Amino acid sequence: MTVSAGVLPFRRSNGKIEVLIAHPGGPFWARRHRGAWSIVKGEIDPGEDPQATARREFEEETGWSLPDRPWIPLGRVVQKSGKEVLAWAVEADFDPATLRPGTFTLGGRAYPEIDQVKWCGPDEARELLNPAQAAFVDRLLEQIEPG
Repeated sequence: MTVSAGVLPFRRSNGKIEVLIAHPGGPFWARRHRGAWSIVKGEIDPGEDPQATARREFEEETGWSLPDRPWIPLGRVVQKSGKEVLAWAVEADFDPATLRPGTFTLGGRAYPEIDQVKWCGPDEARELLNPAQAAFVDRLLEQIEPG
């Protein structure tokens, strides 16, 4: 089974919580929207600490460094594909216009790992995220205060 680790950044805006989610790049995801978004994540290398994986993948896929703030554990989910995803939330604020995604090659052509990120409220995030990952939003809200 494939196991990935990722981060769900969140911010407080006008007394409300927003989370940062990512749309995967490449031709397979180009026309997919609802249920296609994800937390920023990647596969855990053998022997690698999952939290270190989450930090590394976030930085590789966005070009941003995570702040030194407490990480909130969000547990694990298993997606329909069978992939297991471990996640943490970190309070942070990033400007989507400054996204500098890493790339991957498919058929001799380079594609961005992430073609866009967006801040959204919990309801929109649940609608856009891979259905299994929507649980991370609920788990975050259970652990933080909006203000």
